[in-house]
Amino acid sequence: MLESREAARRLNVKLSTLYAYVSRGLLVSHPSEDPRRRLFDVKDIEQLARRSRGGRRVDTRLATVTTGITQIRDDGPYYRGHSVVDLAETSSFEEVFDLLTGSGPEPTEWVPAAIAPRPPVETADNVIRFTTLLCGASNEFRADLRRQPIITSARQLITTIVDQLSGGRNASNGGREGVIARHVAHHLIPSHLPAERRRRFDRAVDAALILLADHELATSTMAVRIAASTRANLYDAILAGLGTLSGPLHGGASRLAYALLNDAEDNGVGRAVEECLRWQGTLPGFGHAVYQGGDPRADALFQHFRRLASRERRTVVESLIELAAEHRAPKPNVDLALAALTWAMQLAPDAGQTIFTVARLAGWTAHYLEEIEEPPLRFRVRAVYATAGRLGTGSGHHQSDGHHEHGRHGLS
Repeated sequence: MLESREAARRLNVKLSTLYAYVSRGLLVSHPSEDPRRRLFDVKDIEQLARRSRGGRRVDTRLATVTTGITQIRDDGPYYRGHSVVDLAETSSFEEVFDLLTGSGPEPTEWVPAAIAPRPPVETADNVIRFTTLLCGASNEFRADLRRQPIITSARQLITTIVDQLSGGRNASNGGREGVIARHVAHHLIPSHLPAERRRRFDRAVDAALILLADHELATSTMAVRIAASTRANLYDAILAGLGTLSGPLHGGASRLAYALLNDAEDNGVGRAVEECLRWQGTLPGFGHAVYQGGDPRADALFQHFRRLASRERRTVVESLIELAAEHRAPKPNVDLALAALTWAMQLAPDAGQTIFTVARLAGWTAHYLEEIEEPPLRFRVRAVYATAGRLGTGSGHHQSDGHHEHGRHGLS
């Protein structure tokens, strides 16, 4: 069943139009537990979406992705009905993994695999890819598509990746929550920190992992679902997601925002903004196609930034946001907040991307599980054939349709 807003969005109409369809007998609404809300049958909505109305045909898709994992609302994403902003303050990443995947807590399954080889070039993204490949290659039951074995494999994969990132410190949680975040934090800051500052940073990383664990049908998530629709095993589907996530406009978006903050500190906020607009044409970390009133995930993560940043670095970020607002730029998104957090702790420029990637492994697993319950091979995009002289029309490099500019506009 779809809520009213979701049904209207699928039909590309206003809520008033949706209810007009009900009054005209074109749709039937159903009661929900909340008397103020009405529900609509997915099949009815899809049937209406395929009809022509007034000479205009509603956009249709050969594959309709109906999901019960994440719903995007004005106040941020909701994981299975739970506000992600609230979860970031009250839960651990392990608990949110269980919520997203619909699984029960099994602490003994958060144990890393025994994997010794490491990639020749030990960057974080190489370690993550290499570990995923090795875990898949060493799991002789990787083709088992039953639900529980997939969840078990995902837990072990995440723990093994984090263990490899932290230098083999054994990320097994021994039944304790929050250890995944702690090991990610230790990878990012291997040097000693005062106990209280360490605790605050551990909690900030846990919050970031939760806030970024899923965001509905982002590009990389669709790559995972497409792989799942072919019945690829979990590891290969994760590799498909990693390949899509690696682009600078998706998982790497925080790196561009990090560079902006560095430039603002070194050369002044005004000059940094001017140079960024001159060479990039936009401000990384600002604007979101979904959250027109501001990204609620960013607000939640900025709270942790303020607890950890020096006064000087807080001033830089505040001045940047104020200058952007004065020039009517969009509001900051979660990519800027993630960059600000890692920048405040003087981490490597790719630290935000590492957090983002580990976080999204939870959401990808949930979507993989959901997709294998659907008919296989259901994704098929129709091509519009054009002769050589017309290739590129409407699909060229400079097109900005909300998909090409995915990360830049904060759809992550």
